[in-house]
Amino acid sequence: MVNSFWVFCACIDQASVGVVERWGRFEKLANPGLIFLNPCLGQCIAGVLSTRLRSLEVRVETKTKDNVFVQLLCSIQYRIIKENADDAFYELQNPQEQIQAYVFDVVRAHVPRMTLDDLFEQKGDVAKVVLEELEKVMGAYGFNIEQILMVDIIPDPSVRKAMNEINAAQRLQLASVYKGEAEKVLLVKRAEAEAEAKYLAGVGVAKQRQAITNGLRDNILNFSHTVEGTSAKEVMDLIMVTQYFDTLKDLGNSSKNTTVFIPHGPGHVRDISNQIRDGVLEASSAQVNHE
Repeated sequence: MVNSFWVFCACIDQASVGVVERWGRFEKLANPGLIFLNPCLGQCIAGVLSTRLRSLEVRVETKTKDNVFVQLLCSIQYRIIKENADDAFYELQNPQEQIQAYVFDVVRAHVPRMTLDDLFEQKGDVAKVVLEELEKVMGAYGFNIEQILMVDIIPDPSVRKAMNEINAAQRLQLASVYKGEAEKVLLVKRAEAEAEAKYLAGVGVAKQRQAITNGLRDNILNFSHTVEGTSAKEVMDLIMVTQYFDTLKDLGNSSKNTTVFIPHGPGHVRDISNQIRDGVLEASSAQVNHE
């Protein structure tokens, strides 16, 4: 921007450069600050160019190698080369359109050789190719391309939906595999626990029965030695009757028991005692044979 005080002087703003002409021909570049002109010699300010960094957003629609239409949003950051500002002023009438046209040409020549996945992975390479091409072309016109960024890659909405569905299906498949492995481990551990529990329960029952057998045998022997004239059968019947009445007493003290004895009666205690006595005798016989 130029501010003219008189016809003999002008002021160039900071981060700008003025183009001074003499009788319609380029004479020199004017730096920021106050400059003096001689209208009598035909000097004038033809224009002022900003040297600030500019940004141009370019949206390019193209097709990938796997026939997917995508839109690439590019951000081109450029500035005028101060020493070559006269070339930027006289050579190009609309530098933005020129930059945009070159970006279209380079992107549409490079992207169709890449698949959609490759484009997402190598978007930096695309930006690098565009930067190199623009630097060669725009440098001759007094412009310096500072940086090019591939801001976004936007596939067709139907393609994006399909990609999301493929990704979701793959993740569900992987989750099913992990879930199946977890269930397998759980079932194996549960089976091992049940087997261990049954084994320990069997050991406990065997030890319990052995303890009962040993206790009954000791009671019979002690009672036979203490009370003379009693046989082992009589002692066993007495113990069983005592256990029978103790059981009835315990059942009577609790109101929530649902235990039912069928058949019921003291006469059946004799049958039970006979079975226990036979078991004790068999256990003793087995122990003697083992020794």
